[in-house]
Order: sequence, then C-alpha cells, then structure tokens
Amino acid sequence: MDIERKHAELIDLFVKQAAVLDGPALAGLVLEVTSHPSLFAFSEILSVPNLGKLEGTQYSSSLDVLRLFAYGTWSDYKSNASLPALSPDQVRKLKQLSVLTLAETNKVLPYNQLMQELDVSNVRELEDFLINECMYAGIVRGKLDQLRRCFEVQFAAGRDLRPEQLNNMIQTLANWLDTSDNLLHLIQEKIKWADTMSEATKKHCKEIEDKVEEVKKSLKKLNTLSRQTWTYEATRICSLNMEE
Repeated sequence: MDIERKHAELIDLFVKQAAVLDGPALAGLVLEVTSHPSLFAFSEILSVPNLGKLEGTQYSSSLDVLRLFAYGTWSDYKSNASLPALSPDQVRKLKQLSVLTLAETNKVLPYNQLMQELDVSNVRELEDFLINECMYAGIVRGKLDQLRRCFEVQFAAGRDLRPEQLNNMIQTLANWLDTSDNLLHLIQEKIKWADTMSEATKKHCKEIEDKVEEVKKSLKKLNTLSRQTWTYEATRICSLNMEE
C-alpha cells in the first residue's frame, strides 16, 4: 500500500509539472518521467493538455516516446525507426514494461520468448534481469524454473490501458456486474428459503411438543384412573373379608 501511495504521489507531481511547462522544458520532463526507476504508469501524465501541444512541433518525438512507454514494448520501439535513441535508463524501463505486457496474458513465460522480446543473448543475463530489474523492483513476483526454462508469474503490476482496450474492459466490468447481480439474487432466494424452512421447522417442533404434552396428560390420566381402580378394588376386597 505504501508503494502505491508513493507511486500516486509521484504521478501527481509530474502531472502538476507538465501542466505548467512547454517546449524544451516539457521534452526534458518526458525524459525524466520515462527514466524514473519507480514510475511504471504514464497515461495520467499523457493526458495533460500541454503534452498534446507538442504534436507537430520539433518536440513531437517526446510525445511519441511517452506514448511508447504508456502502451508499447521494446519490440515496438525496435520496429519504429522514427523514434529517437533512448538512454540506458529508458531502455531498462521499456524492457521492464515489456515483461509486464507479456505477463498480462501468460503466467508461464518461456525463456526463449523472453530472450527474443528483450534482446537478451543468454539465460544468465535474462535471469539477472528478471531478478534485479523486475522482482527486486517489485513489479513482478514469480519463480525461475531453470529445468523447464521458463518464468512462472505469480504477480505482475498492471500497465496503462490502451485506448482500444477500454471497450473490452467496460464490457468485462458489465459482465461482472451482471454475474454479481445474479449471484446476489440467488443468495437472497437461498436466505428466503432458509427463513421459510426455519419457520416450518419451528412449527413442526411446536407440533411435536404439543403432542408430547398431550401424551403426558393422557398417561397422567391413565395413571390416576389406575390408582383409583386399584383403591376401589382393594376396598371391595377388604369389605368382603370383613363380612366373612
């Protein structure tokens, strides 16, 4: 939670700075943002109106770089020759983001795929990167399986949603709400059924208790009658004996 709070504070700081800068100062801020070791979300900064003003200017490449870091990967960068050269810190950050993108859809990442996506030449270099630059940074957790040559992802931080992903996300949330409503209705029906059964059980128990009381009263009457009959018979026998 503390990491999330610091991350939010960092984004808020950069958003406020971007809102008052322009031209070369804004381009310099983009370089700082995309190099910062603790920042992995960029859409809020990208949405600052001042950044949109860079479009079509000599600093438009800075806007393209920020979009790349918000939504793209190292492979996207390599395939776009119009993008400017990146600093070592930016390269490391973009490769970290690329791991997060791969982890979005797969929880088992083969070493061969990772080495190709990250331009890593050997397993040792790959594992060092995953441990030192990803797991120690707190953006992923997982297990390195040298036998199977894969990285098993247990947790991965989320990246900025691409514009084309919004509709899918909205639909997913709508489906979740429908499922939740149906589940809530089912639970309410179960509660109602349980209440009904509880009342029926109470009524049944009351009927049994009443019957038990009736039986007790009947037994008591029988016991009383038996005693009266015994007393009468005893008196009659005594009377007969006395007459004799």
